[in-house]
Amino acid sequence: MTVFLVLGIAGLVLLVLSLVLDGVLEGLFGGAGVLDGLFDGLLSLPVVAGFVSMLGFGGAIVLGTTGLGAVPATLAGSCAGAGAGWLTLKLTRALMRDQTAATPRGADLVGTAGSVVTAIPADGYGEVLLRLGGQPVKIAARSSAAVARGTEIWVDASLSPTSVTVRPVER
Repeated sequence: MTVFLVLGIAGLVLLVLSLVLDGVLEGLFGGAGVLDGLFDGLLSLPVVAGFVSMLGFGGAIVLGTTGLGAVPATLAGSCAGAGAGWLTLKLTRALMRDQTAATPRGADLVGTAGSVVTAIPADGYGEVLLRLGGQPVKIAARSSAAVARGTEIWVDASLSPTSVTVRPVER
């Protein structure tokens, strides 16, 4: 039983090392030619750590709770380890595929409607309230004609990340 517990603890230590070092150990074998790409899947450190840990703890549980010998305990631990390794592989692949949405930019404001917060003079800047990514944003605005406070506007162009050109909405 001691061998199984040592394997289980060694697997946990290996898993902690893989989390703390975050791919450093895989990088040691990165340019090994034949091994190139092998550590991205089944032989990645978290998968191996999950397998070894469950082999040890699964074998210890079977050996301690039943009257079976070391061989059946090893087989049961291997099956549990294979399951843990497969689940670890699927989980890490799912986490690696996770993508975030694109960050909104000032150019995304073109074509949106809003309202004037600070009046826009014909020769200067005012402020408009727009929605960018679902959030209200106050942006500096220019217009070819003076626009009064509270007027509904339409964004024609983005001058910079913090300023736009607008025109009043005609209804």
